[in-house]
Amino acid sequence: MNSGVGPVVSPRFSDLTTLAIGGEIGHYHHLTSRKKAVAAARSVWESGDEWMALGGGSNLVVSDEGFPGHVLHVAWRGKRLKAQPDGSVLLTVQAGEDWDQLVAYTVSEGLCGLESLSGIPGTVGASVIQNIGAYGHEISEVLDHVDFLEWPTAAETTLTGADLALGHRSSVMKTGERQGLVLSVTFRLTKSDKSLPIAYPQVSDALGVELGDSVSLEKLRETVLSLRRSKGMVHDEADPDSWSVGSFFINPVVTERFAHSLPSDAPKWLLDENTHTVISLDAEDAATADLDADLFAEQGESNAGAIPKGAPSVKEAPSEARVKLSAAWLIEHSGIPKGFQLPGGKARVSTKHTLAITNPGGANAEDVGSLARYIRTHVANTFGVVLQPEPTLVGIPLD
Repeated sequence: MNSGVGPVVSPRFSDLTTLAIGGEIGHYHHLTSRKKAVAAARSVWESGDEWMALGGGSNLVVSDEGFPGHVLHVAWRGKRLKAQPDGSVLLTVQAGEDWDQLVAYTVSEGLCGLESLSGIPGTVGASVIQNIGAYGHEISEVLDHVDFLEWPTAAETTLTGADLALGHRSSVMKTGERQGLVLSVTFRLTKSDKSLPIAYPQVSDALGVELGDSVSLEKLRETVLSLRRSKGMVHDEADPDSWSVGSFFINPVVTERFAHSLPSDAPKWLLDENTHTVISLDAEDAATADLDADLFAEQGESNAGAIPKGAPSVKEAPSEARVKLSAAWLIEHSGIPKGFQLPGGKARVSTKHTLAITNPGGANAEDVGSLARYIRTHVANTFGVVLQPEPTLVGIPLD
């Protein structure tokens, strides 16, 4: 009988990831309680062996050779509500809870703050690592604190949003500056049956309301889920075209100077770092911007920061304005259509949008890697932009 601390008979990564690919796991730990998770992590870290954490498997692509080290599968669950004197509600959620099930729970309980993030795959623990966001809202707006197990000491600590340096789909955990395990996440939500203000044109258009308006929590959740399903961004076991890691490539963030070197019809959004808003760079781009805004919004588990080949990076020119591009537009206009497959390969670009690489059946990690490399090279040769992968890749080189 498994104690929950030692490794158990190992499944393959293909059994545990939404792409359904990946080889064997060296040592698998299925951790169903926080106490057992702390004990297992301490034991593995003291051994000095390689290790990795695994949540819902929705943002991970592992090679066909697998991973020889320890995999700590985050599976402990539970949540607790606590009303606050200021009228807010603190909701503490264990790291292994399913993210979308949590959003559904908050909507049913009349708690405002997470509804725009409906349909994003993965676990609660992973959500804060990525600072997930969608349709104009993100985790950092409602995060109170995180209980964290520090590597390599296995000391438990409490981290605020400032400690995590939450940025655009980033944190110190995502960058690797801080390593360990998220144990639980506490959100500060508002008791209300109305949503946060609508912040994306496509959502407001679908709802028939103005930007800045609020609607019922249920209505916003239904609308967001519908938009995401139309792009194959809600995992459905009955739909192989949704068997993916969501957006495979990050929407590039480049300097304004470089952005203006691209074709005039390429969607470009000027990033306003002070207000966390995205502004269409050119008036004539407005119609296209509405079409592509949802592709930006759906990158719930991503980082910004692809560096254009031959152009200065943002770090090299910190005073220059930053502009976000549409990776989907770059891919399609480099000549790669929806549904594209390499000859002989079994991985496929989604038939619904070009940001997802799917496994319609029978694909392996090499198929996915080959298609990703082809797309990346094709876009770089066409536009001079080197796309960066959004999911974590283990043993799959793209260069």
